[in-house]
Amino acid sequence: MTEPVHPFDPPAHERHWIETVTELARDFSASAAVFDDTAELPIANLRALHATGLDRATLPAELGGEDLSYRSYGEIVRILSAACSSTACVWVMHIGAAVGLAQLSAPGVGRFYAEELIGGKRFANALSEPSSGNMFLMPQQIAEPADGGYRLTGAKRFVSGCEAADHFLVNALVGGVPTFFGVSPDDTMTFVPIWDTMGLRASRSQLVSFEGTLLREDRRCPPSAEPRPNHIAAGLAFLSLGIADAAEEALVSHARSRVIPATGQPLAEMQWLHFEAADVHARLEAARMYCRNMAWLADRNSPEFMPATMTAKVLANDIAREVAQLALKAGGGSGFLRTSPIQRLFRDAQAGGLMAYSAEVCKDRIGKTVLLARD
Repeated sequence: MTEPVHPFDPPAHERHWIETVTELARDFSASAAVFDDTAELPIANLRALHATGLDRATLPAELGGEDLSYRSYGEIVRILSAACSSTACVWVMHIGAAVGLAQLSAPGVGRFYAEELIGGKRFANALSEPSSGNMFLMPQQIAEPADGGYRLTGAKRFVSGCEAADHFLVNALVGGVPTFFGVSPDDTMTFVPIWDTMGLRASRSQLVSFEGTLLREDRRCPPSAEPRPNHIAAGLAFLSLGIADAAEEALVSHARSRVIPATGQPLAEMQWLHFEAADVHARLEAARMYCRNMAWLADRNSPEFMPATMTAKVLANDIAREVAQLALKAGGGSGFLRTSPIQRLFRDAQAGGLMAYSAEVCKDRIGKTVLLARD
């Protein structure tokens, strides 16, 4: 008999992508600490992913892609993040901006962006403003009319991989309406070197300054006819899940190898750690299942997808921090050392909850739905 397939599993015809990324992730894991130490963009990792054809696979079939399912995409992000979370972060933003421009732009322009992605060009997501906080889809900066389009003077922050990007997804207010554009870098754009961060150091998420940058009318995205899932909203929860996976692995490795002098037993034999490990493991499994449900909803283009992204993000952000905290607690003083992966994972785990929508904003919206929006 054929073994039944769980509906949340990646489709069978896409399993080869999971296997390909799992193989690449072994090398990414080996270099993660070096990239974290130097805060250098892991461009070699990103090029290796592109060389497999994975970037192309995320595109819709009508634009030369494979319509890679969100179920497979989420699993890929989780695997990448467990190996090198900065690589995963930049890749999520790259794919989100590229596929977003390919799908949101007018047909001819969309095909151009799809071909640019297939050809190896880099994309970056530039939506968050210093003054707008979590409201990254509701820009406050106004683009003024100009010959050929509109001029933008302002800044976008946390633009992961911006220094290597050939194209940016940018938004601004046009006639009071949030409007999206594809923008190619020029001398009116500068990258402000403020990225000396605590976690995700190799994501190089700099501040980008715009000084009269032309937002071309022919690169303006028409209003979307209907809501659709997007790779950034779907990917952020899996980014935190991967960090949680890696933190749990570091916890297990340390607990098995550290011997308690007073008893001669490994730390893994301590009952207090059994209880705490069981607690975070159970909640990590629950978060994984909910995130897989969210990806399944995305593949069905369900209207429940966007609310589910908020719940998935909260669950994944929280459990990533909690698993990393337990790993640090079990690691003791050695967990603070640069030679230990625990300190890096602890730092990286803090980032997910700060990414828009932040965990607090997500919880506020979930709470309002529970208390005020039910019939």
